[in-house]
Amino acid sequence: MEVGDFSVKDKIIVVTGGGSGINLAFTRLAASHGAKIVIADLRLTQEAEEFKADRKNVVFEPCDVTKWADLENLITVSEKTFGDVPDCYIAGAGIFDPPWSSFWDDTAVDRYAEVEVNVNHPIKLTQIAIRTCQKKGKQGVVAILASVGGYLATFPTPVYCATKHAMVGFTRSLAEANAAAGVKVACICPGVVFTPLFTTYPDKVEQYSIREETALSPDDVASCLLSLVEDGQYGGGTVLEITRRGTRVVPAVDLGPRMEIPKEVREKMHAPVIRKLKEQRRKSVT
Repeated sequence: MEVGDFSVKDKIIVVTGGGSGINLAFTRLAASHGAKIVIADLRLTQEAEEFKADRKNVVFEPCDVTKWADLENLITVSEKTFGDVPDCYIAGAGIFDPPWSSFWDDTAVDRYAEVEVNVNHPIKLTQIAIRTCQKKGKQGVVAILASVGGYLATFPTPVYCATKHAMVGFTRSLAEANAAAGVKVACICPGVVFTPLFTTYPDKVEQYSIREETALSPDDVASCLLSLVEDGQYGGGTVLEITRRGTRVVPAVDLGPRMEIPKEVREKMHAPVIRKLKEQRRKSVT
């Protein structure tokens, strides 16, 4: 059954990167609506520490999102703390062209950490979410924090833009998970937001002419993100943009009939995935 309206009240939500910025703002908002929160981050800011203090519905678990064992562990933490697996997964942790993972500075040695954090972590968290919800026989929502950079091009930050393009494509590719697995996968694409993603590096603030008075606030994006999670009008595969001009669902590119896949070919392509999902569901009742 597809996910429709999905109130976060009494739901368990994992939020990666929840120690600061947009994700902390979302954590506060969701908790105020009655959600139970697992904040997954390397560390908490002082602001996050103060928020978490004396709140029984919010727990912090140290997590390096580039380590898949840390992501898997969040399910265990949720079960031990709140008695069940998460209902909602916010893939919020991200980095913006830091000096230690920069295309133009050419500082990366073995791999671009930006790809590990911005691409591999949301992909793996989504797989964990679908598998976990299937095994428990429950519906779920995955919301990925992408960016308008996911369909724009910025010469100074090609790797960052590539990672966000990847998340838009990944989200659209999993549109059918809503009907097939009962897990809605969607992403939010904010414009410039005045958060530690930028403010940690004052030179970036200057380079990109970022000003608090002209940027979105973390609370602006958090409110939009909550709507994306809760509102049934936003189905699987939704790419929701928020800028200072407002919000809109970003339409997919229509390539017309010339790229249409015949029904029998499509069904053959999908068959192994459908079998895998059915197998996971069977395990949930045995």
